[in-house]
Order: sequence, then C-alpha cells, then structure tokens
Amino acid sequence: MRSLERMKIVEILRLSEMGMSHRKIAVSAGCGKTTISRVLKICHDKGISHETAKQMSEAGLHAAMYPESMEDKRQAPQPDWELIHEQLLKHPNLNLQFVWEEYREQHPEGMSYSWFCENYRCYRKASGREVSLYHERKAGELMEVDWMGDKLACIVDSATGELTEAHFFVATLGYSHYPYVEAFPNEQESNWIRAHVNALSYYGGVPRVIAPDNCKTAVKTPKYYEPVIHGAYWELAQHYAVAITPTRVRKPQDKPAVEQGVGWLETWLLGKLRNQRFFSFTELNKAALKQLHELVRRPFQKREGSRYSEFMRIDKPALRPLPARKFEIADIKIKRLGDNYHLEYENFHYSAPYTLHRKQVILRATAATIEILSKEHERVACHARRHTPSEGRYVTNLEHMPPNHQAVHQFRKFDGQKYRNWANAIGSNTHFVVDTLLRSGKVEEQGHRACMGLLQMTKSYGNGRLEAACERARQLGSPTYTTVKNILKSGALEIAHSGSKPTPKHENIRGGEYYS
Repeated sequence: MRSLERMKIVEILRLSEMGMSHRKIAVSAGCGKTTISRVLKICHDKGISHETAKQMSEAGLHAAMYPESMEDKRQAPQPDWELIHEQLLKHPNLNLQFVWEEYREQHPEGMSYSWFCENYRCYRKASGREVSLYHERKAGELMEVDWMGDKLACIVDSATGELTEAHFFVATLGYSHYPYVEAFPNEQESNWIRAHVNALSYYGGVPRVIAPDNCKTAVKTPKYYEPVIHGAYWELAQHYAVAITPTRVRKPQDKPAVEQGVGWLETWLLGKLRNQRFFSFTELNKAALKQLHELVRRPFQKREGSRYSEFMRIDKPALRPLPARKFEIADIKIKRLGDNYHLEYENFHYSAPYTLHRKQVILRATAATIEILSKEHERVACHARRHTPSEGRYVTNLEHMPPNHQAVHQFRKFDGQKYRNWANAIGSNTHFVVDTLLRSGKVEEQGHRACMGLLQMTKSYGNGRLEAACERARQLGSPTYTTVKNILKSGALEIAHSGSKPTPKHENIRGGEYYS
C-alpha cells in the first residue's frame, strides 16, 4: 500500500466518523463509493478507527487490514534491492517496471508490481537514498551554471519567416539564488564562454567557485576525482581566478540552486516570452532581462526578502572585484613550429622564436591578438592580429630570427634612399662613395649589397674612421667597397695621419729642384 492510499484510508475513516454519507466521502477522497464501502467494512471488522489508523505506519496499517496478503508477501522471495538500485543508477533508461518483469521471470509466484515498488521505496527510505543533503551556502562563494532543457522557437528570419530556436544559459549565484539568463542560437563552447563572461559582468563581481555540469563544453575528460577542463574554460578560470568544480556525471543534485532556478525560469520567464517574436538575439535578450528584473523582485514564499534584495544585501558585497579587462574568447590550436618559424592562422603567418623550431607550441587567437605559448604555458610571442591581406600575410618579430636571417632581413628592407640617408649621417665622403656605388650599375639594386657591407664597417671601425677611409678612396679616384675595406684593414690611415717628421736636409740628398 502506498503512502497516498494510507492517507486516503485515514481520511475516509475521519469523514465517516463525522457522519458524512458514502457519496460525499467518495467525492472528498477521490474514490468510488464501492471502495469507500469496502474500506469501511474491513476497518469495522478489524476494529480500526480513525485515531488507531493515524497512529499506524503504512506497513502496519496494511498488515492490520490485509493480514493474509502480508503473509503471502513475506513468503515471496526478496530481490537484491541494493543491486537493483545500482542498476537503475547505472542505466538511466531502465525503470522499475522493467526490473520487476525480470524479477517475475525468475520468480513467477513472487511479488506483485505494486508490492515490489513499495518494498523498493522502503529500501530507499531505510538506506537514506530518499533524503537530500542540505547545502550550506556562503555569501558570494558559488555560481552554478547550466543550459535550460526547454528551448523557445521565437527568432524570426526576416527574409524567410522561419523560426529559430533559442537556447538559454542560466547562472544562479550563492545564497540569494539571484539568476542571470542569456539566449544563444546554440550551445557551442564559444557561447558557453561568452555567457560566463557576461554573467560575471552582470553580477559586477567574481565568486570563488563556478559549478557546471560534467558537459562536453566544460569538461574534456570526465574523471571522477580530477576532471580535465577544456582549454578555453581553463583560461577563463585563470583570468578570473576562480575554481571550476564540475558536478558528478548525471548528478544534478550537486547543483540544486541552478536546477531549481531553471525550473522556475522555464515556467515564469519562458511562459512570458512564449507568444512573442524577435528578429535578433539581441532583441530577445533585452526582453528576457526586462522580465527577469521583475521576477527577481518577487518575494520569497518561505523566507524574507526577494532574490534581488538578498543579492544586494548579502552576495554582492562578498563578490571579489572584476579584473581590469574582460576575458576574450580565444581559439586554441596546438601546432608544430615549422622551418620558417612562423605559425599559420586563417591564412596569416605569425613568427615565434626560431629556437622552438620543430617543437609543439600553443597558438591562442582572440579578436585582437595572436599569442604563442610554450608547452609549459609560458608566452613566447604576441602579435596584433591581422584580418586583411593588404596588411601583409606575414607578421615577423626581428628578434625571433637567427642572426644570419636578421642580417638578410636588414639588407632586404633598405632601398637606395635609405642607404644615402644612412651614409649622409656618417659624413659627406661616405655619402659620395655610397651614391657612386648606387649609380655604378644598370639598376640601383645592384649596389645594395656593397652599400650594406660598406656601412656595416662602422661596427668594427666606427663612423670617423669609415668617413676618413671614404675620403682617402675618393682622393685616390677609387670610391669602391674593396678600396675602402683595404684602406681600413691595411692601416693606411694610421700611416697617413701618423704625424712623422720630414727628412732632414743633407748635402748628399738632392731635392726636387735637382731634377727640374
């Protein structure tokens, strides 16, 4: 006999002792008159009054009214209730009807279905399976998140008139159960991350813990003790300094606040929106938040205040401040650095240190930046992201190149005018030699390499000596790279400027006049 049936028996006895007719009792108790007559007769024969029935347990009342059936049921083989309970948990598609039919196949004279269900319920009650654990909630400690099970076909395509379903993300905060709702076209990871960022901005602070389902958008590997969080979700946790603690698999009772909030919002929020049509998700979310602002101000039924008042009074002051900037949703790619030490992302190429050649690195792309991280999650490069080909397909940091590539790059980026400007900054004679080199070929580019080699001599000899060597080469009528190099290497400048004394006069030394 089930609990509801016991309550009906007690109510039937109460109304009968008040002198009501069987017809009125039947209407009040929701039973047929025949059932009323049969119950009252059994109770009269067994001496069971209203007061007696009230004091009896469910099993005791059933045993007092039907002792014969109880004897038969005691003799029926008892199933392994613990094993049955584990099977029902392990295989959610099973139900008691299925398990009972398997039981009856083995024990044809065993329990009836109703008695089987009653015994299983008694097992759950005795083993503590039906009681719930009270969750002590601290102010601003926990934000529970989930997707609504119900969807709403309310977005109209202005071109075709077709309706698109909206998926609703729900967050519920701490002690107040203060909710946040946002609609998206799907439940993909990018929308999951964006919803979290917007929820934290809406609350104006950061809790210490976020509790999601063990869903694919949150958890990469659903291990019981150490679930592996998806890369983007893990980065969000690092950015906001929160702990991500997924619930156990198929254990919605681990986050009861958002489960209750989802049910409440499916009734009151979606009920308000069900007959409305919108042309964008922005429009829908504005309408949803407007309704939400009214709903959260409704008084609680079983405690003082409302969701809004308790949020402002308790949760909001306990939240930690938001970081200076919002978390940007990033696309994460694991790549191996190629021979040209550039990584490709959407047809653009971004440099990384050549020392990581052929090693795996992590590319993190946001709307504004491209970050490259080592396997240890240390940032090794950061570039402004490019979107249009006119900006160039390759983005290169000179420091990422090996030294020989840096020299080639330096050479390639110069034109004739840049060489002349560089030389002019050293001196007029250097400018003369460089200008001569550039003019000596059929095309100016033929002199670029010689100009670069000449000007690079400043690293070894300095600007002054290079200018003097160019002056000497100019005087010799040989303003070439080779002449200047030989002058500097041979030390001719030191001889020319050594300041040695003139040869003394002597009677055996004939001067120049002797030969005139």
